[in-house]
Amino acid sequence: MKVSRGVRLLKLLPNVRNSSSGPTKPLKIINSKHFEEISIPVPWGHIAGKWYGPKHVRPIVGMHGWQDNAGTFDTLAPLLPSHLSFLSIDAPGHGLSSWLPAGTSYHSIDLVLITRRLMDEYNWDKISILAHSMSSINGFVFSALFPDKVDLFVGLDVLKPPVRSSRSIVDALGERIESTLKLERRLRSGSEPPAYDWDQLVTRLHEGSNKSVSLDACKYLLQRNCRPSTHEPHKYYFSRDNRLKSSLFYTLHQEVPMEMARRIKCPHLFIKALQAPYYERKEYFDEVLAELQKNPLFEFHEVEGTHHVHLNEPEKVAPIINNFINKYRPL
Repeated sequence: MKVSRGVRLLKLLPNVRNSSSGPTKPLKIINSKHFEEISIPVPWGHIAGKWYGPKHVRPIVGMHGWQDNAGTFDTLAPLLPSHLSFLSIDAPGHGLSSWLPAGTSYHSIDLVLITRRLMDEYNWDKISILAHSMSSINGFVFSALFPDKVDLFVGLDVLKPPVRSSRSIVDALGERIESTLKLERRLRSGSEPPAYDWDQLVTRLHEGSNKSVSLDACKYLLQRNCRPSTHEPHKYYFSRDNRLKSSLFYTLHQEVPMEMARRIKCPHLFIKALQAPYYERKEYFDEVLAELQKNPLFEFHEVEGTHHVHLNEPEKVAPIINNFINKYRPL
């Protein structure tokens, strides 16, 4: 298999076993589990991913949150059931996946189409989804649009497409269109993004996530989210597509996710992190949760932790996820 440029660049980054998140504190690394870097063709390039386990076993597909990457499951993957494979993918513009072509915009629903493309590429009749944040939203949407194609869905921390006020939607859409044009001009200039030393990069990611990603866990995301500077030795820049910052989003009335909830029929597990926000008025969350609980195959759990608890403290969610997976995809 041809090694992508992104995979070659990984080898130029600091070894996570020897990196530090501060002047003195060494970074620990969780027990490793073998995986293979893969590249899945799409019309504009490729989707990159990390495939754990045998290729002849249909995997559980891991999908990450906005501006994260396949590394979000690096600590959880070794704890998942060993009888199944696991495929953690980079969404377009994230990690080692191709960026969307110039002149196009990112939208949250891109992940729904990517999911269908994956099924077509591997000739799967069904898909098993483990998704965090933005991708948990899209796993919810996909499971509603294609209820017969999902055999289990695990959503982490964000239940559904958030409902926003009309004023905030209109304001944000205008701002994001302007931001898109500004970012396109910057990309056309060919200038390299700002570069930082490794410890600064860790701090910026930690603080940029509102300290949701622990300092110790930042390395798992940075391994697929930075590149060495070409003109500042020993410094690195964030390599995801900056146009992601102006991604377009769902603008749905509450009745739409309610209708989606009614259509989800697969085994469905949702885990909410108690130190994370709801990203909308809680009454909207509660209403859809109540609708989902009419599905006898739905499970709801709460755990202590931040929005990235699955990455920071995977031992808090792994037993819940494994019990669910073993129930519906047993050995």
